[in-house]
Parts: sequence; structure tokens; C-alpha cells
Amino acid sequence: MKSLPGFPGAFTKTRESGGLVTRVYREPVSVRELAGRPVRFFWRGRAYLVLRVLDYWVVSQEWWRQHDPELGRPSDHEYWRVEASPGRDGPVAVCDLRRDTVTGDWLIARVWD
Repeated sequence: MKSLPGFPGAFTKTRESGGLVTRVYREPVSVRELAGRPVRFFWRGRAYLVLRVLDYWVVSQEWWRQHDPELGRPSDHEYWRVEASPGRDGPVAVCDLRRDTVTGDWLIARVWD
């Protein structure tokens, strides 16, 4: 297991198969957006530049409300898989950012190696 440079607390472990390894965080981040897309985020006191968006999807929480009406209004979660770096020449990692569509709160959900 080795640390992922530029991403504190992220560790990688090479599988025998050579597959990708991830680390789950679910920690709040502050995100700057342009035209509704994340372009920069701030995590653990450090700024990360979004180099490109790799994927985008929405997970609906409506199902949960149908099974437990006391949950109130459900929120959808937008997920953005991005390549990010702590600087233009810094190490690059793939990160999943999640935005709650009701509160607008962002978190870093996962870092991929």
C-alpha cells in the first residue's frame, strides 16, 4: 500500500489482477462551478483543479420515500467523476464528487487509483 501523492489520506493498493483500487471518503468539499459543472474543489485545506469531467449520473432517492413516507422530501444525488490535480503539473487522480440537489451540498465520495 502506498499513498497517492497530492491526495492526503488516499492510499492505493495494487491488486494481483492489476485492477483499480478506490478509497471512499464522503467528506464535505467546497466546489466552484462553471455552467453547472465542477471546475475546482477545496478539500482538506487544498485546492484541486478539475482537468476534465469523465462521467456524470444522477441517483434518485424517490424509492426510499415510497418505502418509508416519514423520510420527507427525497433528494437526488448528482455524481461527477472527474480527473483532478492539486495544480496543473501535479499528480492526477480520478475523484467522484457528489452534490445533493436539495441542499446543494457537495462531498468527495471516492478517489480512484
